Amino acid sequence: MMMLKTPTSISHEDPKRRFFSCSFLSTIAMLSAVLFFGSQFVVTDYKEKFLAWGSVNGMQHTISKSCETQCRPEGTEALPKGIVSKTSDLLMQPLWGPRNKKNTKSSTNLLAMAVGLKQKESVNKIVKKFISSDFVFMLFHYDGRVNEWRDLEWSGKAIHVSAMNQTKWWYAKRFLHPDIVSDYEFIFLWDEDLGIENFNAGRYLSIIRKEGLEISQPALDPDNSEVHHLLTARDNRTEVHRKINKTLRGGRKCDENSTDPPCTGFVEMMAPVFSQASWRCIWHMIQNDLVHAWGLDFQLGYCAQGDRTKNIGIVDSEYIIHYGIPSLGGSAANKTNAEANDQPAQNINLPSSEQPVSDPRTEVRKLSLAELETFKNRWKKAIREDNCWIDPFQKNITAK
Repeated sequence: MMMLKTPTSISHEDPKRRFFSCSFLSTIAMLSAVLFFGSQFVVTDYKEKFLAWGSVNGMQHTISKSCETQCRPEGTEALPKGIVSKTSDLLMQPLWGPRNKKNTKSSTNLLAMAVGLKQKESVNKIVKKFISSDFVFMLFHYDGRVNEWRDLEWSGKAIHVSAMNQTKWWYAKRFLHPDIVSDYEFIFLWDEDLGIENFNAGRYLSIIRKEGLEISQPALDPDNSEVHHLLTARDNRTEVHRKINKTLRGGRKCDENSTDPPCTGFVEMMAPVFSQASWRCIWHMIQNDLVHAWGLDFQLGYCAQGDRTKNIGIVDSEYIIHYGIPSLGGSAANKTNAEANDQPAQNINLPSSEQPVSDPRTEVRKLSLAELETFKNRWKKAIREDNCWIDPFQKNITAK
C-alpha cells in the first residue's frame, strides 16, 4: 500500500504587499521609540520647570520677607527705592544754564531770622558778619514787606518767606523741616535785635566744633543786654562756660553739682545755635499751634545728643548784645519764657467781653503765658502716656 505524502503548503505573497508590511512595522517601531524617548524628555523638562517654578516662588517669598524689613518713607512703597529723594535743601537754581552745585569741600550752615523792615539796618549788619563763613540766609518777613530789601547786595541770594505777624518759631516749624535743612551743619535761628560788633561767625563755628556743643549761643554782654538768665551772661574769664555758681532770683542756688536748667544745659531763645542732629529732635518738639514756643528752652537738653551739661554751652569769647527792641506786639513779647516759667497764666479763660482792655504787648504776653501752661501740661501728659520712654535726666531716688 503506497503512502502518499501531503505536500507542505508554502505561501508566496506579493512582493509589494510584503514591502508595505515591513515599512508599516518599521514606522510603528520608530514612532514608538520617538514617543518613548520624547516622553522622557517631556517628563524631565516638566520636572525642571516645576523645580524652577518652585525656586522662583521661594525666591519671591524670600525677597518679599526681606523687603518687609526695609524702612521706606511713608508714601513711597509704590516706588523703586533708588528713585526716592528723601531730603531737599535751600540751594536756588537758575531757570536755564549750568546748575548750581553744592560745596562739598566745606560745611554749609544756615542763618534764619524773623525780620521786619524797621530793623533792616540791624539785620544787614548781622548778615554781613556771616557772608564770609559759607552761610545760606533765610529771612522770615513778619510784616510782609519784602521788596524793600532788594537794594541790599546779598538779598538776591537769600531765601525770603513772608507771612503777616508770625513768630520765628511759627516759620521754623513750617519751613525748616529737618529733611529740608539736612545739608546744614549748624542752624542759627536768631532774632533781629542783636548787636554783633564783638562776634565773629568763623571763630564761633571753630569753637563749638572743638567743644562738641550741639546746642549753644553767644554770651550776652551783661552791661548792654536784656539778660533774663545769669547763665547766658558773658564770663570774660573763659572761652566757653556750661554752668554757673551763683544764686538766682528766687533764691535757687546754682553750683558745680547742678544738672538742671537754668543752672546748666540751657540757652535763651533769642540767638540759639543748633547742630543738625539736635535740630531734628527740637523740630519735633516744637508744637505746631504754640507759636511763641514758651517752655521749649527748659526742655532743649533732651535734644543735646547726650549729656546736656556737656553738650550745651555759652560761648563767651564771641558775644552779642540783645537790645530787646519791641516787635510783634512789643518788648514783652520778646522776653523769653524762662523769665516767667513759674508764673501761672492769668485771665486766659475769661470771655473776651470780660477781658480788660490792654495794648497788644500785654495780649501777646498773656498768650505766651497761656502757651507755656499748655506746653507744660502736654509734656506731663506725654510722659504719663508713653510707657516706653525713660527720662535720661531723672535723678536716682534711693529708697529709704
